[in-house]
Amino acid sequence: MADVLATVGPAAERRLRARFALAGVSYPPERVHLLAFKAERRFELWASAGRGAKQVAVFPLLAGSGGPGPKLREGDYQIPEGRYRLVWLHPNSRYHLSMKLDYPNAFDREQARREGRTNLGGDIFIHGGDVSIGCLAVGDPAIEELFVLAARVGIERVTAIVAPWDLRHRPPPELEDLHLPWLPTLYAELSRSLAAFR
Repeated sequence: MADVLATVGPAAERRLRARFALAGVSYPPERVHLLAFKAERRFELWASAGRGAKQVAVFPLLAGSGGPGPKLREGDYQIPEGRYRLVWLHPNSRYHLSMKLDYPNAFDREQARREGRTNLGGDIFIHGGDVSIGCLAVGDPAIEELFVLAARVGIERVTAIVAPWDLRHRPPPELEDLHLPWLPTLYAELSRSLAAFR
């Protein structure tokens, strides 16, 4: 980890400091919020210091698989949807650098238990590069900034929201064909969470 931070850290921090200054947010921030919108292929970086969060950067999602709807099982090629935490920074990723999400989280596991689903998959990362199956690929320069920022503030201060599309501007999808009675609850929660980021 120290080697990677020494190698990519200085340039990434220069870019981060410039972004934060432009956004009017002190660096390093108290908290970091990552918003990923699958349909728009957009990844937003927000940060907060005190009250309220401000948008600091927008990165393109260079690759992702699947469509609207949550990840239900290993091998379905879906990107999960929900509120997640970072659990690990991977400095030796085959996709340059990566940050692991806590999928399946407690909500994902509870819905699977109720439905009798097993083998939910895992190893969902935000990573560099421009290819992915079920993860969020943001490219090497973006992952360098995100990785360094997460290391600087601490992964316990980073949250991620992954949504089918930007629920601040469009109603959630109606995916009746999936027969998931809990999906409206998930999308209502994501919509409420995203309302804080305007």
